Amino acid sequence: MALTDQSTRIRSGEELDASLIDPYLKRHIPGLTGTPQISQFPGGASNLTYLLEYPQQEFVLRRPPFGHKAKSAHDMGREFRILNQLRDGFPYCPKAYVHCTDESVIGAEFYVMERVKGIILRSDLPPELGLDAAKTEALCKSFIDCFVELHRVDYNACGLGDLGKPEGYVARQIKGWSERYEKALTPDAPHWEKVKAWLNDKMPADHPTSSIVHNDYRFDNVILDPNNPMQIIGVLDWELTTLGDPLMDLGNTLAYWIQADDPAPVQLMRRQPSHAPGMMTRREFVDYYAERSGIQIDNFDFYYTYGLFRLAGIVQQIYYRFYHGQTQDKRFAQFIHMNKLLEHMSLQVIAKSSL
Repeated sequence: MALTDQSTRIRSGEELDASLIDPYLKRHIPGLTGTPQISQFPGGASNLTYLLEYPQQEFVLRRPPFGHKAKSAHDMGREFRILNQLRDGFPYCPKAYVHCTDESVIGAEFYVMERVKGIILRSDLPPELGLDAAKTEALCKSFIDCFVELHRVDYNACGLGDLGKPEGYVARQIKGWSERYEKALTPDAPHWEKVKAWLNDKMPADHPTSSIVHNDYRFDNVILDPNNPMQIIGVLDWELTTLGDPLMDLGNTLAYWIQADDPAPVQLMRRQPSHAPGMMTRREFVDYYAERSGIQIDNFDFYYTYGLFRLAGIVQQIYYRFYHGQTQDKRFAQFIHMNKLLEHMSLQVIAKSSL
């Protein structure tokens, strides 16, 4: 079994035409020869990601999904800019080479970046890595340390001070995700009324120090060094990145963090090895983040519940495309059940919360 992330055959309806892409890239990236072999990375549920293999160099191409797209989502130019400017303060960003706005090339905007070869973790730790509980704990801490490092980046020094509006970020996220959820409703989807009311009632002020907010920081978006799997060498998927409250970003990440003692239905939703012996619980994750960042976190329940609601919004937007036949990806048929489970998890947090 290969430990580095592998591309596979391109899904039906998502093909790329090498005869159109190749001359475009050769006009913009010096030194390319030959014809690229094109395959697709199977992971991810938003932007589509392809591997372009030239004889002397490999690239990754990112393009928006087919079908209905949420307003302002899938901005290829914005993600291209983030990668190239954030690299000055956060060296884990892959180098982006070219952003194409000519939709005649592949039918959509796209950008091409370097391929960072390494290990990307999915649901379980590969036994070939040989990570015991102590090494897994070191990996977990490395994952959180990298997250803290991102939140400490001087975004103004990177020229990204105009990337978002930190003021009013918390309120804007609750309002915005409520509106996006409503627009993506299908007849079989829950309405989340109690959770939305609770989030509005318990909303804290913005944290006084704003930061780069990745908005999708999880293990399958980080690349591990094949020679030292406890070391992160790359961070991917910057399409949702903005400026805002770092604790809201923590809530986003906690929504994906399924720990070992979570019930069986929740385990079925797990997409990263956060349950493995040595991985921290959500509470331990928050405490370690607080220690490393120097940020006091008193209302963990709010940020976690927000993260669950936002994740449901993302899930529902994707399911909406499947429900209306705008994508044929059969993985998305189950997303309605994930949405309902996320609502149940949120209600449980609220029932036990001291807020």
